[in-house]
Amino acid sequence: MLTRVDLTMDCTDPDRLATFWKIAAGYVDEPPPQPFSTREEWLATFDDEGDGMGGAWLHHPLGVAPRLCLLQVPESKVAKNRLHLDLRVSGDGTPVEKWATILREVERLLRAGASELERFEGHHVSMADPEGNEFCVA
Repeated sequence: MLTRVDLTMDCTDPDRLATFWKIAAGYVDEPPPQPFSTREEWLATFDDEGDGMGGAWLHHPLGVAPRLCLLQVPESKVAKNRLHLDLRVSGDGTPVEKWATILREVERLLRAGASELERFEGHHVSMADPEGNEFCVA
């Protein structure tokens, strides 16, 4: 039986990406699973090859969104994502007011380290996080 959906992204710098996604989506660090007191302690139970790869685990504080797992890999991103996140802005109003809200969110994410890829006027903006993973603001 399915109990939840997690989204996992490969990355080269999990701490940097975690900082971005905490700002972008309002996520917080997820505590380590019991009985471990730190993520490092938990990770050590899987690291039988000593590769030193790390990760970051984030969740939405109200539990309204999937958990985000950022796993360190040695290679950089080389192709377009087959799956991307859509960040939906809140608020009602006219289409013009909604578009203005989207653009304010885009500006906030640009300041946090995202880049704008393409603008679909009046509807959504395609963006990339600091490691190039695509997402949309709508």
